[in-house]
Amino acid sequence: MLALITGATSGIGKSCAHIFARHAYNLVVTGRRQDRLNDLKKELEETYKIKVLTLCFDVRKQTEVDAAVASLLDDYRNIDVLVNNAGLAAGLAPIQDGETDDWERMIDTNVKGLLYMTKAVSQLMIARKRGHIINVGSIAGKEVYANGNVYCATKHAVDALNKGMRIDLLPHHIRVSAVNPGMVETEFSLVRFHGDEQRAKQVYAGIQPLTPDDIAETVFWIASRPAHVNINDIVIMPAVQANATTVLRQN
Repeated sequence: MLALITGATSGIGKSCAHIFARHAYNLVVTGRRQDRLNDLKKELEETYKIKVLTLCFDVRKQTEVDAAVASLLDDYRNIDVLVNNAGLAAGLAPIQDGETDDWERMIDTNVKGLLYMTKAVSQLMIARKRGHIINVGSIAGKEVYANGNVYCATKHAVDALNKGMRIDLLPHHIRVSAVNPGMVETEFSLVRFHGDEQRAKQVYAGIQPLTPDDIAETVFWIASRPAHVNINDIVIMPAVQANATTVLRQN
């Protein structure tokens, strides 16, 4: 079995790489940081005795996506599972004060990057008449919260695309699923606040958020269902979070 995981150099993507490897999947792991990809490859191969191919490219650039997928040799073209994990939030400001660079970064990564990867890999799956695409969305794709505007819009797009893919790929026997987490402690908030560590820490202060492993376990559970079962959509939250903005914090 073979899984391709985008955004595998940290957080949810890295945890997904570990759990799939633990279950004897060979892997294609992608990201923009070659040094981290190299470290991940070494760790996975030594720990789990599986094969790992690294692809360093930016999902925002279609030419890079297409070239990376086209470069796959025979052993790595038979992708059973695609985990569309690469994504980010940038900024947290009301719409009138938003930075257009942040908007474009989110749209290009969360929407266009997912589309580029899906188109390239789904064509390989269609040729085999099998495969499973798992999209990592967000509670922000189910609700809208103050100052979340464009990030929420991109994750609502992922939610819609997940449903559209399920319809379009059904005749080709390709399963499509989504996992939509609430608060997960990763580099997410550090990236959103442009490296402001103190502001990022405030997001998780006084709560026990989800971990990347929590999400990876859910992703693998979806992938490991029998062939006649498809998990269309899951929302997974910390026990202390009721919705996007209602959180029980300890003083």
